[in-house]
Amino acid sequence: MSTVIDGSNSVTINSGAILGITSGTAIASTSGTSVAFTSIPSWVKRITIMFGGVSTSGTTAFLIQLGTGGTPTYTTSGYSAYGAVITSTVISGAVNTTGFQVGNTSSSTNAYGGSCVLTNVTSNSWASNGFFAASAQVGNGGLLGAGSISLAAALTALRITAGNGTDTFTAGSINILYE
Repeated sequence: MSTVIDGSNSVTINSGAILGITSGTAIASTSGTSVAFTSIPSWVKRITIMFGGVSTSGTTAFLIQLGTGGTPTYTTSGYSAYGAVITSTVISGAVNTTGFQVGNTSSSTNAYGGSCVLTNVTSNSWASNGFFAASAQVGNGGLLGAGSISLAAALTALRITAGNGTDTFTAGSINILYE
């Protein structure tokens, strides 16, 4: 059913709720080895992951892994992904099958900001693309990543970690928007 709001815009009403962009709750990325967003509704077709001043204790690239189920099981293999660091003189990248990699490295002296968009291609297949600028690289480059995966079930969660699983978050916040 479609309802006209102001003569030029319309929204879809489903069970009394207006569907649109929903914001998650920002999570401080100041400790721990991962930041997770759970209870993502099954109808979601696009998720935007946003970093604000995020840094870790080490130099491993950021990794985004997708989860399924009520108590999420995170998929840690089967990704077709690539992450790279771009500066004014160098492009350095790596293939990753354990998650959507953002960048090829990070630096504990940098704070990263930017976003990554996950898009539902069909059924349980997802594509990813993102770009993050580092505080020491602003105007000179940044981190990027792209990839795809087909999950065994509907996406219900995602988590962000350092690729080695042991570097800890030291600053910033992470949030998601979904639609």
